Amino acid sequence: MPSPTEEDQEDLLLSCRFGDLHDIQHFIATFSPDALNTITDDNGNSVLHMVAANGHAHVLAYLLPHVSPDLLTHRNHAGSTPLHWAAVNRHLDVAQTLVGFTAGPGVDLIDIKNGAGRSPLGEAELAGWDEGARWFVQVMNLDEAKEDADAEEESPVDPSQAIEVVIQDADGQIARMTINPKPESVQPS
Repeated sequence: MPSPTEEDQEDLLLSCRFGDLHDIQHFIATFSPDALNTITDDNGNSVLHMVAANGHAHVLAYLLPHVSPDLLTHRNHAGSTPLHWAAVNRHLDVAQTLVGFTAGPGVDLIDIKNGAGRSPLGEAELAGWDEGARWFVQVMNLDEAKEDADAEEESPVDPSQAIEVVIQDADGQIARMTINPKPESVQPS
């Protein structure tokens, strides 16, 4: 099979961006599915980035069996995966398809942070996309956090000790607070 020219590659990315399934099918028939795995634009966006960003769930469903599962975790120059782009642009059906693809990493996609330190969940929150953020939280792997919490519950808590609380927001900012159950006594002067 021939190799795609630069113009062929640009046309493919545009077809993915605009959801032109017929042109994508023609590309695969002409150049083979393997060619899909290496084509990116100047910003490092793959065919899956283009499809995910623009909400073309039908094209995504067609492409996924033809691309390497590694393409689901491919990061563009900003460190974002196709799932980040689906979250930024509020495409729930696309996000569900990416996470649900059985040959891919599944819910672990939700934990990948981009160059700004945000996961797809963080991007959904930043975009004000409550429906997507709720879905990410419902399906994400919380077993490790639950196991840690269960282990902490099993050990007795000393009520005289201070407790340090660490919270990370969607932007990756960390807030720390210490809760001291006994205020220090003040000696009268």
